[in-house]
Amino acid sequence: MATISATLSISFLPSSIRFAVATTSTSTTSSSSWRIKRPARFRCCAEPSSPEQENPSTPAPPPVKPPASPSSLWGISTSTWSAGVAGLGFLETAYLSYIKLTGSEAFCPVSGGGCGDVLQSDYSVVFGIPLPLLGLVAYGLVLTLSLQENGKKFLPGIDDLDIRLTLLLISTSMATASSYFLYILNTRFIRTSCSYCLLSAFLSFTLFSIRVKDLGLERVQKFVGLQLSVAIIVALALTNSYSSATTQLNGTDDFVLERYDTEITTESTPFAIALAKHLHSVGAKMYGAFWCSHCNEQKQIFGREATKILDYVECFPNGAGKGKKMAPECAAAGIEGFPTWIINGKVLGGDQELPILAEESGFTVEGTEQS
Repeated sequence: MATISATLSISFLPSSIRFAVATTSTSTTSSSSWRIKRPARFRCCAEPSSPEQENPSTPAPPPVKPPASPSSLWGISTSTWSAGVAGLGFLETAYLSYIKLTGSEAFCPVSGGGCGDVLQSDYSVVFGIPLPLLGLVAYGLVLTLSLQENGKKFLPGIDDLDIRLTLLLISTSMATASSYFLYILNTRFIRTSCSYCLLSAFLSFTLFSIRVKDLGLERVQKFVGLQLSVAIIVALALTNSYSSATTQLNGTDDFVLERYDTEITTESTPFAIALAKHLHSVGAKMYGAFWCSHCNEQKQIFGREATKILDYVECFPNGAGKGKKMAPECAAAGIEGFPTWIINGKVLGGDQELPILAEESGFTVEGTEQS
């Protein structure tokens, strides 16, 4: 019975233990048929065997890389910065859109006036659409995408990289447009302050810098060609839209300034008369405006007799102010300020001394052309 009981108990043990116990039982039985030795004690491992130990041929899974930490500026994520800057631009363009659509007077934060000159000019419309409205849409789109990047699910199904690339291209187009507008401001609206224009340009350049910081220069370099394409398209579109735009006298939106003639009180010297004849012979032209003090000073330098010989083009022959535009000849020549000299294809801005005009036109003191 003891042998049968031992055999039954061994059958419930693991195979390795069962073999050891069976061996022990067999040896015991052979030595003594009525006595069974106690089987040896066994221990279980404290830790189960790993899958690699059970199946060494199974390859180890690749290590999971932690997600890249978002870019930040002074401890604040770039998406938060982008949303904040875009929010300021959205508020500014919303106010300017209201001013443009209602025809109200713009508030000037800087003394000196002129805030509404640019807003009411031909350059405040692009293909028939008010420029502030385009800015409102652009800033609103940047604000929405920046909040999406920051965790808000406004547009489900959009990849994070797609959002960052889209923001980079939008900020590139905005920075390009701002550069173009600054050029227009400095060439077509001389001595006109436009605080809103400068603020919008600052916000656009700031957004562009934030987006470059977000992607990193190494990754941005991969999209340089795409950025250049966007910038070229924006510049060409603005140039095409403004090809027929004309500039009117700033600060006279509410009244008309009729043309008047300024009396020239100085006598012409022989050199001035000879130079005026030479300038006329080579086709040099002086573009000016009747209200321009520098144009009057230029005429006083030549004197009465010499001024009558010059090829002078009045850019506001019908007056200036509300509804009065620059003469087509001046607009076609790309006149950006007064007076402007065009001599042998070269453009000279501002009133010039007679020796400078003589040198540029190839006129010598003896009245002969320089070789």
